[in-house]
Amino acid sequence: MSTEQPAQLHWFKSTYSSDEGGECIEIAADATAIHVRDSKERGGPQLAFPRSAWSGFLANLGRGRI
Repeated sequence: MSTEQPAQLHWFKSTYSSDEGGECIEIAADATAIHVRDSKERGGPQLAFPRSAWSGFLANLGRGRI
């Protein structure tokens, strides 16, 4: 996991998110990592996970393990 902020990323929110505020995250991908940030703090800290770690997270999430 890294906290470095890459220069240019295309960020998006889940289609399940609304524009009414609340607790949302935004995701962006580049060649080596999946980046995550708080949608309300776009200039704030970001997390970057290796693609393999993100894939494992999603696989376990789909199995109800997380």
